Amino acid sequence: MNYSEEIRRRRTFAIISHPDAGKTTLTEKLLLFGGAIHIAGAVKSNKIRRTATSDWMEIEKQRGISVATSVMAFDYEGYKINILDTPGHQDFAEDTFRTLTATDSAVIVVDAAKGVEAQTRKLMEVCRMRKTPVIVFINKMDREGKDPFDLLDEIESELKIKVCPLSWPIEMGPRFKGVYNLYERKLDLYTPSKQTITESVEIKDIHDDELEKHIEPLLAEKLRAHVELIDGVYPAFDAATYLTGDVAPVFFGSALNNFGVRELLDCFVRIAPSPRPVQAIERTVDPLENDFSGFIFKIHANMDPNHRSCIAFVKVCSGRFERNANYRHVRLDRTLRFSSPTAFMAQKKEIVDEAFAGDIVGLPDTGNFKTGDSLTAGENLHFKGLPSFSPEMFKYIENADPMKTKQLNRGIEQLMDEGVAQLFVNRMSGRKIIGTVGQLQFEVIQYRLLHEYGAQCKWEPLALYRACWIESENETELANFKRRKSSYMATDREGRDVYLADSSYVLAMARQDFPDIRFHFTSEF
Repeated sequence: MNYSEEIRRRRTFAIISHPDAGKTTLTEKLLLFGGAIHIAGAVKSNKIRRTATSDWMEIEKQRGISVATSVMAFDYEGYKINILDTPGHQDFAEDTFRTLTATDSAVIVVDAAKGVEAQTRKLMEVCRMRKTPVIVFINKMDREGKDPFDLLDEIESELKIKVCPLSWPIEMGPRFKGVYNLYERKLDLYTPSKQTITESVEIKDIHDDELEKHIEPLLAEKLRAHVELIDGVYPAFDAATYLTGDVAPVFFGSALNNFGVRELLDCFVRIAPSPRPVQAIERTVDPLENDFSGFIFKIHANMDPNHRSCIAFVKVCSGRFERNANYRHVRLDRTLRFSSPTAFMAQKKEIVDEAFAGDIVGLPDTGNFKTGDSLTAGENLHFKGLPSFSPEMFKYIENADPMKTKQLNRGIEQLMDEGVAQLFVNRMSGRKIIGTVGQLQFEVIQYRLLHEYGAQCKWEPLALYRACWIESENETELANFKRRKSSYMATDREGRDVYLADSSYVLAMARQDFPDIRFHFTSEF
């Protein structure tokens, strides 16, 4: 297989949704159909059922939620699939936002009973901003839910995207009989006891009497009426409008019962984009270029607790990445060589000799990398779009065990490298402040510090409103501001000035009193 064919057969996508819509369950079933695993795990763990492949961290197994993005790769019908299973919980949204910069498309999972939820709307905004093509999978059709037409209307109004159904459900809940696959013009019948498709019948013409042989006449007439309405209301599927992010194909199914997942996967590999051009500050990078380039979109500490190792996740943007080749670390302006780059199946990893544009590669990290770093064959490229957002919750972090100071400091440093939270140091007191977007992150940090680093921390409350990165060409005004706000000034891990405003009113007054100072709410400015 030649170089360009290798790149064109890549499909790199994220699965995103609100918590509990069935995202991790769908990931498990895609892995099952792709032959990557032989038994699908459960998100809610007990001693008998194995846990989900992508939820491999101990805290994920215990709580039944994803708290970090997992990367999984497998081959399916000649295509190389790279799945990124993202956290749905809003407290870990920043990890998901960064992950979306490394994907070429996305699958949005919607709960048939709950419809579009808050976190789904936020994630769709990121997709729309980046013009990322999305496919919608309406899950849990084996339970009672909203009317399918109402769901389509809700997706269009809430996610601000046109939809095009490529499958249509026949009833739902206990009456659920299956779906009519509009993309392949066939009937997929559902049998609850078998927990999979028992029969798939090709029916090119929905008005054919063959339909009544498989579903009762009343349901056949209802399906015909619905398909006629779909043909009249929704545009025929056009791959070009999907690829530009203007139309979202919609599938119905039940991930828990394996139903509708294979149809989603079969359609996805055919229509989803291969690796797309990536915008760097200097120029647009085409995936088919010969020279390697890529960026670090995520760092994960302790993937192997026995070795306390950090792994930097690299999205290959162009060319071919080769083991033991020399590559330039742009920020450090150093040449690095990697003897053990890895491919992933969640926590499991194997050494790879080469990777192509679209692939995700893990590089052992001994402190060389930060999120957003660029690696190239020599060119000076900077990939942007991986900011840290202003936190919304703040606490002082204190050492609960003076004998474990070294372990605590190392743990904080590595967890902050991951981007799970942000560390600020108060200029006046020197105390460490952790900023997050949700309460759950504090619990995860405390749990991981104890179980992965053997260090105990305690939290002290801190009432703050926002963290703002500040800059100004007016040195006198900047110095005056820092002096007036000295007890609220801090530095981030890059040594940049951060103003910790204690209320919206105080922040508004500061912006009014110091017009020459620019206040930034993301770390990219």
